[in-house]
Amino acid sequence: MTTAGSGVRLFSVGHSNHDWPTFLALLQQAGVTALADVRSSPYSRWLPHFNKGPLESGLREQGIAYVFLGDLLGGRPTSRMLYDDEGYLDYERMRATTGFQRGLEQLTRGLLGSPVVFLCSEEDPLDCHRGLMIAPALAALGFPPNHLRKDGFIETNGEMESRLLRETGVGAGLLDGLFAAMLTEEDRRALLTEAYRQMARRKAYRIPEDRDTP
Repeated sequence: MTTAGSGVRLFSVGHSNHDWPTFLALLQQAGVTALADVRSSPYSRWLPHFNKGPLESGLREQGIAYVFLGDLLGGRPTSRMLYDDEGYLDYERMRATTGFQRGLEQLTRGLLGSPVVFLCSEEDPLDCHRGLMIAPALAALGFPPNHLRKDGFIETNGEMESRLLRETGVGAGLLDGLFAAMLTEEDRRALLTEAYRQMARRKAYRIPEDRDTP
């Protein structure tokens, strides 16, 4: 785990079941001054303080700016072409869209200033499109985010990716075997790409069977 104040300028967070003071403390600990909401639908049935209106006004009262990017970076886009034949959102197709690239540009534009956080729902980034779809795209641009976890822990993107490999089992016997030192960076990247694909298949949004569109 890393610590706040270590020079990191980009974080992710899931609102989980936090009450408002706990959630606000997570942001303040990291020095966040702007929040980008990457939920396709910026509402919570059970936690109304995370609905778009109350969230935006509550953040404003604390001097934290709010921007909605769920139309560009959300995990439930409206285009059926971004889903596979079984109705699962294809994260790689999504990352290739001009809208997604525009969302990344907006998200990273202000990183020379104070820290920015992008928000979705799930506490664990490996359960969420912010960790499985957005984070690797940011890392490829040279902006690997840290992840604000429950109880104030901050997980680096590299630590999240190590968990991803362990939880999927991709690279078992290679990354931790006798010949691990012989693996090239390209080999490691290929294993990580496969691990992202496998976890995305478990976690990506799927169109309900009784519907034809998202």
